[in-house]
Amino acid sequence: MDNNGKDARSLSPRAQEDLRKRVIRAIRGGMNQSVAARTFSLSRRAVVGWIQRVSADGLRALRARRRGRPPVSRLAPHQAATTVRMICGGCPDQLNLPFALWTRDAVRQLLKRRFGVRVSVWTVGRYLQGWGLTPQKPIRRAFEQDPRKVRRWLKTEYPRIRARARRERAEIHWGDEMGLRSDHQAGRSYGRRGHTPVIPGTGKRFRCNVISTLTNRGKLAFMVFEGSCTVAVFITFLRRLLRHTRLKVFLIVDNHSIHRARKVRAWAARRSHRIRIFYLPPYSPELNPDELLNQDVKTNAVGRNRPRNLPQMMGTVRGYLRSTQRQPQIVENYFQQEDVRYAAGV
Repeated sequence: MDNNGKDARSLSPRAQEDLRKRVIRAIRGGMNQSVAARTFSLSRRAVVGWIQRVSADGLRALRARRRGRPPVSRLAPHQAATTVRMICGGCPDQLNLPFALWTRDAVRQLLKRRFGVRVSVWTVGRYLQGWGLTPQKPIRRAFEQDPRKVRRWLKTEYPRIRARARRERAEIHWGDEMGLRSDHQAGRSYGRRGHTPVIPGTGKRFRCNVISTLTNRGKLAFMVFEGSCTVAVFITFLRRLLRHTRLKVFLIVDNHSIHRARKVRAWAARRSHRIRIFYLPPYSPELNPDELLNQDVKTNAVGRNRPRNLPQMMGTVRGYLRSTQRQPQIVENYFQQEDVRYAAGV
């Protein structure tokens, strides 16, 4: 018991360390060991033990130690390695677990089902930290994507396009469309714990669309418009693109029906000396650098502002894109993201 009538074992590790040091200082100051034990309401055996530890290892022997049993993994090394391989190699639903993402509870059920090991979610969290796994926002990738077509694009098709562009002195443009909504929100807002911040805004929703292309040399072309993106709108944008470049354009886009429309292909065929259109593998938006421009605009031009009406929204988007257009290094940086770095070379 300490001098407040409280068992010293109930103190925090830091308080216990301070108590030990006070006892040792008192004894070094001339206090008898028995008197020190009575003064601090301790057993004489504890006091003698502390003195012996200090004599052997110095004051560091009095430092607070971790309480309880040491954290020993209940998984064998090969079980831990198998678990990490499963987490990194797929999603829980592929293992018939009722989860879409890997959470601590999902991993807990995996350990129970696969190895018969029952642990708490807190222990799972400790395992995950020890394995170097951290919670991250996942990237969506379509089930329909064909890895063989992606590999062929990266190793064969795009290198051929790039070589042909050099021969014909053409400029490779990456194109895409995006829709922007007035109620799109990005980022976080501070508020009281447990009370989600409320952002006031009009209940009327409005939207606009953007078509854009960019090159790994920092060129950006765009068109902001109201209404749907139709074949006629796409052709209008292509006409503007050709008016603003003297070089032949090799345009790489996804497989959207507008891009493959008969009218678009006929229009491009009549101008084959100025433009050629190529198509990415199906369901592979991560291979298009223009997707990174889309994310940038949605997050920083729309998501962090609250437009009051459509003209204001379109003006904000145009202003942001014009600012980006004047800074080629920003456009070039889009090509440094891992999935599109293959397109950064000349």
